[in-house]
Amino acid sequence: MPDQLNVHLLYAALFAPLAGALVAGLMGSLFGGHMIRRRTSKTVTVAGVSVSFVCSLIVLLDVMKGAVFDHAVYTWMTVGGTRFEIGFMIDSLSAMMMVVVTFISLLVHIYSLGYMENDDNVSRFFSYISLFTFAMLSLVMSNNFIQLFFGWEAVGVMSYLLIGFWLEKPTAVSAGLKAFLVNRVGDFGFIIGIGLVFAFAGSLNYQDVFDVREQLAAMTVPGTGWLAVSAICLFLFVGAMGKSAQFPFHVWLPDSMEGPTPISALIHAATMVTAGIFMVARLSPLYELSETALSVMVIVGAISALFLGLVAMVQTDIKRIVAYSTLSQLGYMVVALGASAYSAAVFHLMTHAFFKALLFLAVGSVILGMHHDQDIRNMGGLGKYMPWTYATALIGSLALVGVPFFSGFYSKESIINAIRVSSVTGATVALIAVGIGLFVTGFYTFRLFFYVFHGRERFQRQQLVNLKTAEKEKVPQGNLIGLLPGEKPHESPWVIRIPLLLLAVPSIVIGYLAIETMLYGTFFDEVIFIDHERHPAMYWMTLHFENALSMTLHEIMTPTFWLAMAGIATAWYFYMVNPVMPIRLRRKLRFMHRILVGQYYLDSLYRNVFVGSALWLGNVFWKWIDVTLIEDWIISRFFIRGTKIVASFISKAGDIDWIVSNILVWGAKRLGYLFWRTGDATLIDGAVTGGSRMIGWFAVVVRYFQSGHLYQYVFIMIIGLLCLLFWFVPIGLR
Repeated sequence: MPDQLNVHLLYAALFAPLAGALVAGLMGSLFGGHMIRRRTSKTVTVAGVSVSFVCSLIVLLDVMKGAVFDHAVYTWMTVGGTRFEIGFMIDSLSAMMMVVVTFISLLVHIYSLGYMENDDNVSRFFSYISLFTFAMLSLVMSNNFIQLFFGWEAVGVMSYLLIGFWLEKPTAVSAGLKAFLVNRVGDFGFIIGIGLVFAFAGSLNYQDVFDVREQLAAMTVPGTGWLAVSAICLFLFVGAMGKSAQFPFHVWLPDSMEGPTPISALIHAATMVTAGIFMVARLSPLYELSETALSVMVIVGAISALFLGLVAMVQTDIKRIVAYSTLSQLGYMVVALGASAYSAAVFHLMTHAFFKALLFLAVGSVILGMHHDQDIRNMGGLGKYMPWTYATALIGSLALVGVPFFSGFYSKESIINAIRVSSVTGATVALIAVGIGLFVTGFYTFRLFFYVFHGRERFQRQQLVNLKTAEKEKVPQGNLIGLLPGEKPHESPWVIRIPLLLLAVPSIVIGYLAIETMLYGTFFDEVIFIDHERHPAMYWMTLHFENALSMTLHEIMTPTFWLAMAGIATAWYFYMVNPVMPIRLRRKLRFMHRILVGQYYLDSLYRNVFVGSALWLGNVFWKWIDVTLIEDWIISRFFIRGTKIVASFISKAGDIDWIVSNILVWGAKRLGYLFWRTGDATLIDGAVTGGSRMIGWFAVVVRYFQSGHLYQYVFIMIIGLLCLLFWFVPIGLR
């Protein structure tokens, strides 16, 4: 029997960020009357996340020694014998996620001490990011679907608040609203999937559902031939597509770059966008039962990995390039999930969290050094001005491309190998897509690196633009974006550089050190379930793996590795040797360039089809239902006019003459008319007239039989006799 984790340690890891968030948000903001200073708000939130990280690290070490925890800690409510509980499932998967979330969150908190120093709402900002950490921990520590859904929605709400943090910036507010709405579309499918789990499994506890997986495999959705487990997995994956920003639900993430840069590192690189990947890995016992769901994930991931990476090749906003890189790398993880290489997907999730957070924070350092200018066309030659940022950005770039001995190399090559030997439908297409994606990744990553840190200095152009703007519009120079004449880019302070250096270390070594344990060891045993007979990818990879060094030597001889290197070489030639070449290609491929710049026009499609249809329907309900039907007819013509009539009646009720003339006389007239029409004309006259007509009709009929012919009289008599016989004989026999 494995050892049980200390539940108080779990409480501390979960609620320490929440405590810091409540103190800073309630007491350090305008809402609480600024009872504590800005410095105190920063201190309590950083302390809360620090406690959470230390506790998470202790939990991970205990889990690696064999300790686990899977129990309910609180019963929320009981409905019809069904208990809705709050509990923890702590194993190697959730413990690893806890450490990744809290470590990166802690570094983002420290980084924000410098990045957000001059912001007027810094207490609110620190409260938000601590509250987000609590929500993400609730998600990864849950042992049931209800708690999972709470954390799922909570991180969505916090994402909305953090993206739109700068309330005075219309683009930030719109981006936050867009992220919220797109995620709600995915969450609609997610909650349907949870409902189907409860309907077919009869429980929302993970382990209870896993225990009846064989029964679920035999069930079908009533009225259809659909497998119940396929329907469950597909609907849950729709939620993952929204949260993890997979095509076509990816449109919210590039716009989310309107928020502060630390948010991009925390939410949109390392934590929130990986929630969908974590959810599918956690539910691997269910997904292994559905070939349909696995195939869908392979295809969706391949599309995202390739086509969203292509968009990054033409972007000029430094944060958007890294954002599209995140979308592409999430596609790699989804492909691995579809190939039943769940551990490879989670491994890439971990390595990607470190080097992508590093890249985002390095980008933030560049933005500070350029006085918030994010256009790479206004940069160049920053390497000599920002050596620390240059070195850390280079490490992050090499890890992202997958250069040997950097962390991204081992996780990406593992995914490529898994999809290469996978038998899932669509695996061949996915292999081609991710192979081309390796070249694309190398190209756009080092296009960004060369454009920003090498080449000629281009920020003088923006300096002249700013000078003319300040003179023409009389704008204070401190409010302008970009460097002013005479200014040079500058390195960020140490409070920003320290998180960069701390993230650079795992970006280099974590892949080499952890691959054998996480992918080919016993780290995920009893946590991730794979049917090796149907999906032998991971089993095959285990047979051919010796150690990290031998894997490195083998993979550098494969075509996929050299595709990535070719991408780097192409970027070097285009932007360092022959800068005219990109301009020529842009002119020749103008149509393709326009499509990529327009991001496949999905935003326009959604705006015209869905948003436009919603606005049209809203106008219909407003103009025809609300204004015409309700206001004009029901309210104005029925209620208002009816009220006037009643009021007029009541006002005249006291007038005797009006009562006599309008009630008594009118009633007498109507009564007399009734007696005349009904009694006299209809009853009396009608009876007499109708009786005369009936007698006349009978006479005509009788006259027909009284023809005077004897044979007619005889025939009638015979008929009468037969009738008597048929009537009396049966009676006599009784």
